[in-house]
Amino acid sequence: MTITLVLVIAMAVLFSCGVYLLLERSLTRMLLGFLLLGNSLNLLLLIMSGAAGNPPIGGSSEGITDPLPQAFALTAIVITFAVSAFLLALIHRSWKLSRADEVEVDEADAAIGRDREDDPADDDPEIDTDPEAAQNEEATR
Repeated sequence: MTITLVLVIAMAVLFSCGVYLLLERSLTRMLLGFLLLGNSLNLLLLIMSGAAGNPPIGGSSEGITDPLPQAFALTAIVITFAVSAFLLALIHRSWKLSRADEVEVDEADAAIGRDREDDPADDDPEIDTDPEAAQNEEATR
């Protein structure tokens, strides 16, 4: 196994564990899942940057490393840190207010979801729910 294959496997494991943790109802697990996704993104950028090359400071321009993936990785680190701090503040506020770490099911949102399943006209704009307008359209043809 080469180093690149090890990085791809590590990135895939981090990504899958991060997605699994993001689907949990616990806010702390969501934060850990987001951190794992951020780290897997940094590994992906490292993998996609290619083989290491010469530093851009030097005599010749042959074989120098592209600095763009490094800039993307730094940007991803900063964004991950900022969103993690925001999620941590939300978790702290939720814990202070309700002493619970779980995201509860919103009954009104669940009722809207059940109503949308029953009425297919909401999903398809082509379905006209007004029968009088349908008759007028047929009469004009």
